[in-house]
Amino acid sequence: AVLDELPQVRHEIPMLSLDNSYNEGELAEWYGRVVRALGRKPDHLVAELKIDGVSLSLIYENGVLVRAVTRGNGEVGEEVTTNAKTIPTIPLRLPEELPLVEVRGEVYMPRPVFLELNRRRREEGEEPFANPRNATAGSIRLLDSRECARRGLRFFAYQIPRIQGKELHYHSEALELLAQWGFATNPGWRRCPDLPCVHAFVEEWGQKRKSLAFDIDGVVVKVDNLAEQQALGATSKFPRWAVAYKYPPEGERTRVKNIVVQVGRTGTLTPVAELEPVRLAGTTVTRATLHNADEVARLDVRVGDTVWVEKGGDVIPKVVAVDISARPEGAERFSMPERCPVCGTPVVREAGEVAIRCPNTSCPAVQKARLLHFCSRAGLDIQGLGEQRVEQLLQAGMLSDPASLWDLDWDRLAALPGWGEKSAENLKKQLEDARTRPLWRLLVALGIRHVGERAAKLLASRFGSLSALAQARQEELEAIEGIGPTIAESVVRFFASEEGKELVRRLQERGIDPRETPEKPAGPAPLSGLSFVITGTLSRPREQVAALLEAAGAQVSDSVSRKTSYLIVGQNPGSKLNKAQSLGVPVLDEEQLRRLLSEKGVAW
Repeated sequence: AVLDELPQVRHEIPMLSLDNSYNEGELAEWYGRVVRALGRKPDHLVAELKIDGVSLSLIYENGVLVRAVTRGNGEVGEEVTTNAKTIPTIPLRLPEELPLVEVRGEVYMPRPVFLELNRRRREEGEEPFANPRNATAGSIRLLDSRECARRGLRFFAYQIPRIQGKELHYHSEALELLAQWGFATNPGWRRCPDLPCVHAFVEEWGQKRKSLAFDIDGVVVKVDNLAEQQALGATSKFPRWAVAYKYPPEGERTRVKNIVVQVGRTGTLTPVAELEPVRLAGTTVTRATLHNADEVARLDVRVGDTVWVEKGGDVIPKVVAVDISARPEGAERFSMPERCPVCGTPVVREAGEVAIRCPNTSCPAVQKARLLHFCSRAGLDIQGLGEQRVEQLLQAGMLSDPASLWDLDWDRLAALPGWGEKSAENLKKQLEDARTRPLWRLLVALGIRHVGERAAKLLASRFGSLSALAQARQEELEAIEGIGPTIAESVVRFFASEEGKELVRRLQERGIDPRETPEKPAGPAPLSGLSFVITGTLSRPREQVAALLEAAGAQVSDSVSRKTSYLIVGQNPGSKLNKAQSLGVPVLDEEQLRRLLSEKGVAW
């Protein structure tokens, strides 16, 4: 289902946040407060992993899921029922038809799924998500439940705050009941008689947390007896019967000198922290991405703050935590600009999107980023035009859009500082060579949202020219294995826009209009008619495996469907495995793939 907006819903019982503790001493202080309030030691404690995701409330009436609501501000959240129903670890019906049950838990994105999603987003020219939590928050709020289903979200249930028709006396009893009902529950939770048992749990998972397929940022400790929970009550912010023990951040400490906002080729505004220099993984880091407005708000990072910085799997430095205790007096909360910092146009944020964008296609920052992408190795691979030179030519009024590259005045260019006749001639040759690049490269260079190398190759192979692709209907595009509704809609929107039409026209007038001329093998390709999807880590890079399959005539797609011939599974597979199993798609491990290729006469 595709919604226009997400309805606001008030929680019957507020979804409070948890008070934090950062060491054994602070944990002992919380325990002491519990003992004093009860007048005795609590019956038992329960220790659970603190999943780094998005809290969700599920309402079941007569055993049927009727509503799912995000935590929001704790009092009011957004209804995301259609999206929640796409998450395989959320039962749509309970085995017991109780009048009312509220189940709370955490929606999260497994790390392998997150890495695959970001790989796809980079390939499609999209801004990667900051972390799995950020990706989860953006995914659960999508207006299109079909797209949410493709995001591979999962859910851990951790509480039953309301239940009619059944009595519960302990939190641990609720966790056991949730597991009986078919919910995934927190792995390894422990019922502890005392605080030393909790300390052992914290230490054990502090060492083991890297082995988990999902992110945790600590341990939640709760009083087990529900009557004792009721007696302890809550403050306006936190329940008194629970506390979060937070693991220390990883990475290096440094100070934020400033926060600036960059504008990318799709108009996305990205906040960046300028840092006091710090050595990280062998390099000196002076800048770190803050990704987007949601991440800035989550971290509450401010100018002057002391922060922890680390390099993620993509080697891009990022701020992962703030030392609030070291915050200077008067440090002001950072907020994203309401206008583009470069051109002054009011920014927009589409429903369900994490990104804030400048909608002005003539914004100098957008023009510069688009030109750089067009000339990049991923695009038409036009060498000799780096960031400084593109900036120089834009300021000189010699460039406006990619088509204007073929209008350059070579004498004037040679006379510019830092150029000369030799550099001008080299660029002229590069531009002539670019005319012969294949159609798929031009499609990537155009910067159509969601269209990366793989999608571009599929489109080029199917339509053969820009003109034919520009006439394609969305249904035609969606019918291509590997081109889903998101890519199809984006392609149609680009070619229907005045900007897209004008750019294509100008490129064609300058002779930039490649035609697809696929090589026809002497006989039928050995894997012709087969389509593959790859998930998990293989013994060689996935790009190499995909290229090998495509060279043998197969199609390689990013998503599993009924049309998929085989799913190839490596280590730590993502949600694609569950999807394949539910659709009855055959699954091959690496050894089985090698045997299949051998039978077809394809060398591994």
